[in-house]
Amino acid sequence: MKRITGGFGRVATLVLAGAAFTALTTACSLDDRESMCMPDEYPVTAVGYAGGGDACVTKGEQPPEGMIRYPAGQVPQHVDDKWDRYWQTHALDKNGKLITDPNKVRKS
Repeated sequence: MKRITGGFGRVATLVLAGAAFTALTTACSLDDRESMCMPDEYPVTAVGYAGGGDACVTKGEQPPEGMIRYPAGQVPQHVDDKWDRYWQTHALDKNGKLITDPNKVRKS
């Protein structure tokens, strides 16, 4: 009686490799959060406003008049992330400093 060897092992290896490839390629697309801007843009906010007036500017370009960049390390990346929620109640002056007087913060 001739014994068949290797066939099942090769099939199992191919199945496992296919499953691993599928898992790796779909894991990258599991982040369904909405980005603030397109990959070639960065978010800016309206001077003096909390909770609105946000826009996206093409990387390498300056923000338009009346808009300012977020401070480094405090830039919202996704809708409703930590910094998006923070900037709903905080605002920046024209020099990029946090406005600490709530009477000077305009709401959108």
